[in-house]
Amino acid sequence: MLDGDRGPFAHPALFYRGDQEYLAGLVPFVEDGRRQGDPVAVAVPGKRLALLAAEVDTAGLKMIDMSEAGRNPGRIIPGVLRKFADAHPGRHVRIIGEPLWPGRSAAEYPACAQHEALINLAFAGRDVTIVCPYDVEGLDDRALADAQATHPLLRNADRHWTSPHYSPEQVVADYNLALPAPPCAPSCVVRTATDLAAARRFVGEHGRRLGLAAERAEDLMLIANELATNSLAHAFSSCRLRIWRDGPAVVCESHDSGHLADPLAGRRPSSPEQPGGRGLLLVNHLSDLVRTHTTPAGTTIQVHLSRGLTSSVL
Repeated sequence: MLDGDRGPFAHPALFYRGDQEYLAGLVPFVEDGRRQGDPVAVAVPGKRLALLAAEVDTAGLKMIDMSEAGRNPGRIIPGVLRKFADAHPGRHVRIIGEPLWPGRSAAEYPACAQHEALINLAFAGRDVTIVCPYDVEGLDDRALADAQATHPLLRNADRHWTSPHYSPEQVVADYNLALPAPPCAPSCVVRTATDLAAARRFVGEHGRRLGLAAERAEDLMLIANELATNSLAHAFSSCRLRIWRDGPAVVCESHDSGHLADPLAGRRPSSPEQPGGRGLLLVNHLSDLVRTHTTPAGTTIQVHLSRGLTSSVL
């Protein structure tokens, strides 16, 4: 049994080398959960999901392909982890969550690291265990070092120990990075709610020109509307929207003069009683990647859409 997998919230990282160590570290966790009567979810990339499915009885398990559900790290907490944990109130819940795997892009990595750090805040005091596997052979030294800062408990094939480098708040701060953007991207400014319709048309037209399929251009219009509305309603600021093509993605950027002080903004599931606050949650749900840089002087959010993108740019 993994150290700390019963009782109050536990968040161990499992460092593994190869398939055998992966299975040796995780199959007992799943099987022990079954014996204890705990709800168990397995949210890992597709190949790893198939590997575990071949070794455990999947009846009653929630099996989730993290490469799809967690494409945008910003939607993992509300759409995967909290969604499963909240469905089982009053019970100890076990989750295997692997948000970082070889092949994640350099643009995605800071969001992955911040996600792992924010799990600790999102689940503080909850009766949940979330085990995060890390591929020692496939990930670089930075990722393995950050794992020690975002997980209070660590384990490999030989031992388990308390991390001496645990500092999730520092990881959130370290990856609150200025976001690069081209100097001449098309832009528009939303100063009042009456500007929103024109802003939607602006991003929709440019999104299609940059190669977005019609359905994803509609998504981008909704995303831009929520970003600008959030600036008006919460930052009490106008919002500048810019859009450009960055390799395999269309990027839409919002910038306002507000400070996004809540690190879990957009990562809390909404409830029927909640009158508002769903804007950033919807942005995370629709986007393939969301990056944020916030300071007391202003906040920049960059949304990447890569699905539904053609290879040509008109």
